[in-house]
Amino acid sequence: MNRRDLLRAAATLGASTVAGRVWAAPKADARLLVVFLRGAYDAANVVIPTGSDFYYRARPTLAVARPDLANPAAALALDADWSLHPALRDTILPLFAKGEAAFVPFAGTNDLTRSHFETQDTIELGQTVGESRNYQSGFMARLAAELTRVRPVAFTEQSPLVFRGPEPVPNVAINGLGKPGIDERQANLIRAMYAGGLLAGAVNEGFRVRDEVYRTISDHQAQADRGAVSPKGFELAARRIGRLMRDQFNLGFVDVGGWDTHVNQGGATGYLADRLGELGRGIAGFVQEIGTGWNDTVVVVVSEFGRTFRENGNRGTDHGHGSVYWVLGGGVRGGRIAGPQVRADEAHLFQNRDYPVLTDYRAMLSGLLRRLYGLDTASVGRIFPDVPPSDLALI
Repeated sequence: MNRRDLLRAAATLGASTVAGRVWAAPKADARLLVVFLRGAYDAANVVIPTGSDFYYRARPTLAVARPDLANPAAALALDADWSLHPALRDTILPLFAKGEAAFVPFAGTNDLTRSHFETQDTIELGQTVGESRNYQSGFMARLAAELTRVRPVAFTEQSPLVFRGPEPVPNVAINGLGKPGIDERQANLIRAMYAGGLLAGAVNEGFRVRDEVYRTISDHQAQADRGAVSPKGFELAARRIGRLMRDQFNLGFVDVGGWDTHVNQGGATGYLADRLGELGRGIAGFVQEIGTGWNDTVVVVVSEFGRTFRENGNRGTDHGHGSVYWVLGGGVRGGRIAGPQVRADEAHLFQNRDYPVLTDYRAMLSGLLRRLYGLDTASVGRIFPDVPPSDLALI
């Protein structure tokens, strides 16, 4: 047994109390789900700086009203400076109130391209910006290589960059999953074609995971639907993910699109509010499906960058810089706004347009992973090279 295995074995014997809950720290078998909001969500209208007068001047049509118990369209107070979008009242706010959700404002990368594709790649690869990129080395693949008993999966149409690495990771298009298009006879022919070759193991594992996932979802859907129309979108997908991560996988990645809101974004209601409602219901459904496993689960919600602090002429927002990340879980030290902060005012805008980045996402994740899995300095350095961990005490 090597030193890393000894550390993890010893760690599973200890426990610490965080925010009134017992969290076995570190947890070699803890579950981690990364939710990537592709398109750059408007963080400033989700975790809202309602303590800022400048926010209301900068967003004459998009701003969400300050907290007001008599107004159902008003923002929901988190502390004296920050509030939550009302579309998350019944889903994320209760988790925050229980101390199971934290928000990290002014988070992001030092990638200044403001390109969706460039910055999405930056986040998934987790490599140093400005250096030559290795597109065969994603940060979750490197994390998987540091863990024992890891069971990774990507809930995506195609294998994402984040899981690119020497070991193949199965990917499953979880939304609208239907009966496999290749029957068992065809699958056996394909297995025979690759038998004895370098890809034989990956082919066999791919078919095995496909069949297991289809059986799990089909059995659950038959029990739950009872003749009713199935819910759609991320809400349904997240419930499926919760069930699969409860029973089979402990390291997952899923992406959710539709966050590029240049036109008619809306404020308390409208396009963004509808997307947030779906996202919130999805996460709440995930929590319900994973059951008691929630105590050993961490969900991290990220996006490639934030959006301009001022609204544009089309009642939307444009590509920005700093964002707000979410960290949720039964053992999370939540109920707070974490990390370094500045006032959300004109004087502190980055390039006079965006939130600044005060918490590098790699540093944040390094600190989180070190606590979650008990990784040593060398391990987190291999996952996110050239960046010191930032311990925000999120667990």
